[in-house]
Amino acid sequence: MALRSLVPALLRKATPRRAPASVSSVAAAARCEPPAEPPAGPSSQPNSRSPRPAPVPPVDFGNTEAAYRSRTNGELLRSLLVLRICAVDRLVEKHEELLALSQKLLGQRLFDRLMKMTFYGQFVGGEDQEAIKPLIKHNQAFGVGSILDYSVEEDLSHEEAEKKEMDSCTADAEKNGRGASRREKQFQAHRAFGDRRDRVISARTYFYANEAKCDQHMETFLRCIDASAGVTDNGFSAIKLTALGRPQFLLQFSEVLTKWRKFFHQIAAEQGQAGLPAMETKLEVTELQKSLENLGIATKAEIQDWFTGEMLGVSGTVDLLDWNSLIDSRTKLSRLLHVPNIETGQLEPLLSHFTEEEDLQMKRMLQRIDILAKRAMKVGVRLMVDAEQTYFQPAISRLTLEMQRKFNTREPVIFNTYQCYLKDAYDNVSLDVELARREGWCFGAKLVRGAYMAQERERAAEVGYEDPINPTYGATNAMYHRCLNYILEEIKHQGRASMMVASHNEDTVRFTIQKMEELGLHPTEKKVYFGQLLGMCDQISFPLGQAGFPVYKYVPYGPVKEVLPYLSRRALENRGMMKGAQRERALLWKELKRRLLRGDFFYRPSTL
Repeated sequence: MALRSLVPALLRKATPRRAPASVSSVAAAARCEPPAEPPAGPSSQPNSRSPRPAPVPPVDFGNTEAAYRSRTNGELLRSLLVLRICAVDRLVEKHEELLALSQKLLGQRLFDRLMKMTFYGQFVGGEDQEAIKPLIKHNQAFGVGSILDYSVEEDLSHEEAEKKEMDSCTADAEKNGRGASRREKQFQAHRAFGDRRDRVISARTYFYANEAKCDQHMETFLRCIDASAGVTDNGFSAIKLTALGRPQFLLQFSEVLTKWRKFFHQIAAEQGQAGLPAMETKLEVTELQKSLENLGIATKAEIQDWFTGEMLGVSGTVDLLDWNSLIDSRTKLSRLLHVPNIETGQLEPLLSHFTEEEDLQMKRMLQRIDILAKRAMKVGVRLMVDAEQTYFQPAISRLTLEMQRKFNTREPVIFNTYQCYLKDAYDNVSLDVELARREGWCFGAKLVRGAYMAQERERAAEVGYEDPINPTYGATNAMYHRCLNYILEEIKHQGRASMMVASHNEDTVRFTIQKMEELGLHPTEKKVYFGQLLGMCDQISFPLGQAGFPVYKYVPYGPVKEVLPYLSRRALENRGMMKGAQRERALLWKELKRRLLRGDFFYRPSTL
């Protein structure tokens, strides 16, 4: 398919202000009918709430009796052992060799039993959908829900992973020597970083093999969604878009979106607006038209036709959301897809042509996304789209946004993930919140600090582009709280947004609770959720749940042998978290000693 018919299928025009939302591009690509629109609601008006039944309940993260009420003495001992081992550098550095040696000496059966008594039992819910049900129901009885994630990964060598990544991220045109040099460095495949598992401590990694494998991943996600619906009310399920298609498409689409955004900021700099937050940057349309005409983008008449009164309203300016809406089938895309580089004065193509097979691969990916979202909506499960590397993320976020347009009409069903270690995290959050306001759909977000920091920094330095990561941990914390504040204010004043605070940081959770109290947001409204990983920070999760806050554990599952890569990352992550902060181990010891001194040698969990 020709290029001009591909990008419009993805980028339908963002609905102008005060107009109803258009059908999502994902729906168009997958040829699916959107769900029926609900009656117009007061999305643009402050949300009216009845008086609070009670103030936000207090939460004590130091109360070990409440924190570990759901855990037996044996489980406390296991947690102490596992977390202690994770803090020993030499053991963690050699953990892969030690696991391989243990398998060889014990055999698979005894090795599986040993793992279930230790690391697997600590961090993994069970081998399949049936095996995880007792854990999910047990946690639910103590106020903690579940986010299900089938955490099996293909066991690839470094060389195999590298080869698969290079093959799947390189377009046919580039393999034939056409077009690679025109691509920005950040969005080219680089062999040195072909194994995306390197220096990633908390995220599952998928490598493209073929379309049949992507179909298998989709079926796995569907089973996970169904399992979540079968064992818990209002559950969540997590997906990764790199599991659902060839990543070359995500790379190229991300480059389109990034170049288009950079072009906006280049023109903003010409108008003296460099460095402003994204939503505060507004281009004077008369100056913008002159700039575009001088750069040879289109004729004066064509440019004037783009900036209609419908888009501009009464402001006479264009913001970044208006600008993004220009990539549309009604514009002259053959010219728009060549963006001027103001430094060189040359027009540069946004995207190379796809072959017929690449076009089919892209369509299949969009169809898989649409199928998963429809199933989640049908069975009452919220779908969280995980964040990934920055060279994929613009496309992932845009496709997630298209799903939100289609499925978040009544309530948030699709949640996008925002990585707050990124310098542009606040701009991304504020732009998407504003778009949801204008188009009248429900914003859903998961806030995380991020999983790819070391890898991203190393790649940026080696390849030669700006480091996308905040310079310090303190700056990342400040960014997290800034994004958190913004969304909480949106929930307070508009009432249609929801957010998951995915954090193991007690200070961040306390900060959230304090802001909820200041804003009058009660946990019973179920607009703000909390999330932690299974086997970590029970002193946060269970007191929250018992106080009535919606809180969830991220529950991985799968056969022992096939989740070893996930367990390896848990060991690495806990080394980084627990070495400097021994609070969790201290609380575990405190509770175990309290029980033993009281004679509770065979403690059995019971709800209040």
